[in-house]
This record gives sequence, structure tokens and C-alpha cells, in this order.
Amino acid sequence: MNVAIIDYGSGNLRSAAKSFQRAAEELGGTDVIVTDDPERVRNADRIVLPGVGAFADCRQGLAAVGGMDEALIEAVITRGRPFFGICVGMQLMATRGLEHGESKGFGWIPGDVVRLDPDDAALKIPHMGWNTLSIAGWPHPLFRDLSPSAHVYFVHSYHLVPSDPAHCLATTEYGGAVTAAVGRDNMVGTQFHPEKSQRTGLRLITNFLNWSP
Repeated sequence: MNVAIIDYGSGNLRSAAKSFQRAAEELGGTDVIVTDDPERVRNADRIVLPGVGAFADCRQGLAAVGGMDEALIEAVITRGRPFFGICVGMQLMATRGLEHGESKGFGWIPGDVVRLDPDDAALKIPHMGWNTLSIAGWPHPLFRDLSPSAHVYFVHSYHLVPSDPAHCLATTEYGGAVTAAVGRDNMVGTQFHPEKSQRTGLRLITNFLNWSP
């Protein structure tokens, strides 16, 4: 099995790659590559899209890699390869992002990416630090063997609000419910950073590598 982590000039690629490589080594028989080559993405068995920064910048950066949009559609939508979006990589799955204007997303998870609006004025934006997950009633395989009170690491000012609540796999509390993970079919995404979430993050990455949607 091979896993392609997409390099498009955004995202904490080094720590993401190290975490996926560590999980892959424990499983055996899994290769992890960081690539900006659409053909390698098109032919990968698993695809990971990280992202850090503003929605529009990440979308433009990805679109600037010739052939990458088409490769993603063929691999994820046509071939049904498992896909994992991290932070802004998850947000790009939405219909649109509303950060500094309106930008079009992939439309894979219908909904908007909106600014956090905590009901406690003392809570700072960006939301940064460790928070407890609240996992949906029927846990997705991504969360297999995770503690009901699992802590994960967030750094963000916006979150994806799905049009269909069934696409929200987990939330966290930050002056109100904040989307922590989304998914449908062969696609999942986390607003938090599994590569920075220590043992919980490694377990989650391993679950993704083992997942057969």
C-alpha cells in the first residue's frame, strides 16, 4: 500500500509525514511519500491533504499545481480511494470558505467554512491548544479504540459547518460546539492536527491506514 501526502506549498508536511511514516512502519508493507506529482496522487492507495493558513491561499496553492485537481477527483471520487484532509485540508472539502471573502471548495462535504464565534468573549481566536473530542453516537472507524475523552490539538480560527449533520463525525467545545471531524463515503477530515496529538493522533492515523470504506 502507498500513501501520498500532497505537497502544494502549505501545511506542516514534515511532522505529518513523520507521523504517517511511524504508523506505516508499525503496520508494515506501507510506503508514505510526500509529492506534488499528480500521477503519484492519482495512483495512490491512500491520499492525505494537509493545510495550514487561510482557506483561499490553500485553495489557490493547490489549484496552481497543474493537474492536481483532476488527479484528486479521479482518485477520490471516481476510484474511491480513502482520503484524509487535515486542518485547512479538511476545510477544502466544503462547498465554500468564507475567510476574507468567498472561495469555492471541493464540494465533497456540503457546507460552509465560517469563523469561530464563541459565546464567551474571554475565549481567544484563534482557538489554540488541547481539547476533548465528543465523538458521534455511531463512531466512525477513524475513532476505533480511542478513549471517549480523547484530547487532540487544535490551531484554527474557522471551522466547517456541514449542511447535513450526519457528515459531522465529532465536535469539541469552545464557547459552543465546534466541528472537529467530518466524513462521508471514502472521505474523512479533522480540524485538529493528528500529527500533533501524540498517542491519540497516532492511533487515528493507524485507523485511517487500516480503513477499508
